[in-house]
Amino acid sequence: MADDDKKDEQELSEDEKLAAEWEAAMEESGDEGEREDEWAAAMAEAGETGGNEDDVQAAPMEEFDAGSEPAQGGGPAPDIDVILDIPVTISMEVGNTQIPIRNLLQLNQGSVIELDRLAGEPLDVLVNGTLIAHGEVVMVNEKFGIRLTDVISPGERIKRLQK
Repeated sequence: MADDDKKDEQELSEDEKLAAEWEAAMEESGDEGEREDEWAAAMAEAGETGGNEDDVQAAPMEEFDAGSEPAQGGGPAPDIDVILDIPVTISMEVGNTQIPIRNLLQLNQGSVIELDRLAGEPLDVLVNGTLIAHGEVVMVNEKFGIRLTDVISPGERIKRLQK
């Protein structure tokens, strides 16, 4: 218990030392009365020169034309032509699964990973990682392709891609 009292006294004395240092620093930095006098003088000067409300003028406002109505979405209609030539990544997802890292490290050639989809189920068509359609696998000139079976609307696609 005596040790606790000593610690408290040391902490208090350290706090008191710190407070004294701050007080000395504040006194060195300048007199508070001088600052208050400067503020009072500035406020009095402002009252003498700019205190009249009759001097206030309204800012000019721009008139809007009837043709500048916003689109139904609440803002101007987007100019889609600007983005039509931007390349995007399209990928097809057969399925997915989650496995522990322990099992992942044990995989080798010939290993089979069971996915969450049944054979014959449509694939997900993703654009930059965003689902936009479903489809089925087809062969096109000895290469894989996909026939789209269910596509979301163009407006909904744009909303999803903007997120």
